[in-house]
Amino acid sequence: MTFDYNTTRRKLILAEYGRNVQNMVAYISSLPTKEERNRHAQVVIDLMGFLNPHLRDVADFKHKLWDHLHIISDFKIDVDSPYPKPSADAIHIKPEPLGYPQSRIRYKHYGKTIEIMMQKAKNIDDPERKQQMVESIANFMKMAYVTWNKDSVADETIINDLKELSNGELVLEDNVNLSKVEFRPVATSSRQKTQLQKNNNQNNKNRQNNRNQGNRPKSNGKRY
Repeated sequence: MTFDYNTTRRKLILAEYGRNVQNMVAYISSLPTKEERNRHAQVVIDLMGFLNPHLRDVADFKHKLWDHLHIISDFKIDVDSPYPKPSADAIHIKPEPLGYPQSRIRYKHYGKTIEIMMQKAKNIDDPERKQQMVESIANFMKMAYVTWNKDSVADETIINDLKELSNGELVLEDNVNLSKVEFRPVATSSRQKTQLQKNNNQNNKNRQNNRNQGNRPKSNGKRY
């Protein structure tokens, strides 16, 4: 007796439709007349739509079902489709690799955007507008510092980092105070507080029971 294992079967082309649909499409492809193939293909299209109801949310989902029918048949089924038959080359086209930015970020907690903003600020000719831009950059740097380092930061640290990142070309005026930014830990919800209190009460009760058991007199093993 021979067993039919999945490892010996033909690979599923579109696994979301299952083995039975693939077998039905193969059967339709082998029918002798186009009239029979058209009739059976319409039934399979309806079944494919029933098996994947989420496709109904896709624009022109019937077109997608007919494309899937051709793909499952390995583009060999000969039926009168209401839509143009897709080509195998268009389906299996390999996308171009995405380029990954290789630029070095000097201070990762400030990010690359800060460096780009500094380059833009250097090109501003109007001194007043340039100073406003520098102040905005410094405030953003302070917010980013607190966000990633989880700690407060002095304005002098931000001013020094600003000067270093801009190679000394961007400097804040002496009378400028940066926006006050403080790290605030995430507040615990009332439900979490209640659970923590229950855990603490249970731990205290367990410790008290352990002490009481430790203070009990030990038995000498004699019976009276």
